[in-house]
Amino acid sequence: MYLGKISITLKESVLDPQGSTVHKALSDIGETNVSDVRIGKYIEVSLNDSTEDEAMKTLHRICKSLLVNEVVESYKLQLEKK
Repeated sequence: MYLGKISITLKESVLDPQGSTVHKALSDIGETNVSDVRIGKYIEVSLNDSTEDEAMKTLHRICKSLLVNEVVESYKLQLEKK
């Protein structure tokens, strides 16, 4: 059994209005050392695959078919054995 950790962010070329709003709010409260903010998603998935290779293939498949809009988002995967 494996635990898949998926981090999804907007591609660098895509504007992030939510990140811009948070950046402005941080500036408004005096946090002037923050130069940029990007907002993303974090998802954990428990997998019953028997090998690490199968688990990674499953994670890529579910990201591409459901979780990630690859036109505007990119993703990173981590895998832990449970």
